[in-house]
Amino acid sequence: MQPSIRKRQNPALHAAKFMCSRPVGSEEIDPVLSSKPRFHFDLWLCFTAQNWILDVGRPVATLVLPADWFPRNRPGVVEYLHILYNISAPLVLLKMLERSPRKLPRLAVHLGIISIVMGTSLHLVADSITRRLFLIGYELHLSVRENPVMQDLKPSSLIDAFELLFHFDDALGHLMWYVPVFLVLFLFFSGCFSHRKQEEKIPAAGWMLLAPNAAYYWFLITEGQTFILFIFTLFAMTATVMHQRRRGLVPNSNGLFMLYSFCAALLPVAVWVVCLWNDGVLRKKHPGLIYVPQPRAVYTLHLQNNKET
Repeated sequence: MQPSIRKRQNPALHAAKFMCSRPVGSEEIDPVLSSKPRFHFDLWLCFTAQNWILDVGRPVATLVLPADWFPRNRPGVVEYLHILYNISAPLVLLKMLERSPRKLPRLAVHLGIISIVMGTSLHLVADSITRRLFLIGYELHLSVRENPVMQDLKPSSLIDAFELLFHFDDALGHLMWYVPVFLVLFLFFSGCFSHRKQEEKIPAAGWMLLAPNAAYYWFLITEGQTFILFIFTLFAMTATVMHQRRRGLVPNSNGLFMLYSFCAALLPVAVWVVCLWNDGVLRKKHPGLIYVPQPRAVYTLHLQNNKET
């Protein structure tokens, strides 16, 4: 009986020793604030370079590279850039989640990565077909049925197939792609806070990346039609800052970099919308309350026609 009694008392004795060993008045430390914050220059450099080379670089390559470099029934440079983006984007976002003090359940991370891969894959297919249609005279500022290229299709029911394809890209594909991206950005931002005593400033390397990062957000809002997601993410970030300030916390250098990048992106978006506000053709292309014209639609409507004339 005595050995069994000792075994029962051992856990209580260990717990008592642990409690007695703690200093009086010690407080539980928030794991998010326990480590000294630092600016993740390598992470933001990879994020910015990937977006500019593999995402913004695709439409630039379409306009600059000759169309006859690759046969039209095979992938070209633009498609290979898109494939590289489909691979690198989830990896960069996973690294961002690893650096974030706020952790998501593993199932949520897996579902988010699957959603991004599926969304970018849908966009890859639709973008490849759109590029080949563009090379034969497809006008991106017009709807599918209004395009002169589509009006000559026989049978005319093929237009329904193209509309379904572009619906998968513009509606389902963009949601599956961009919603997890903005959720990851907000989750990372929610962990970028420190005590007022540890208040930081953006280093010089961060200021160098701020302008290209904000310019990419302009591209993401206009070309990706993500204004609603972007503005709601910015509102959530602002509300988080106000809530954390009541607790005596302020954004660290990474949080300031994200907040300034988001705010700086609104200025070129506002200028872009104001300059094209009275364009009736683009208004028809982008109906509704939110009017943010796509750069590719502006190109085929104004710039391409000027080049041909």
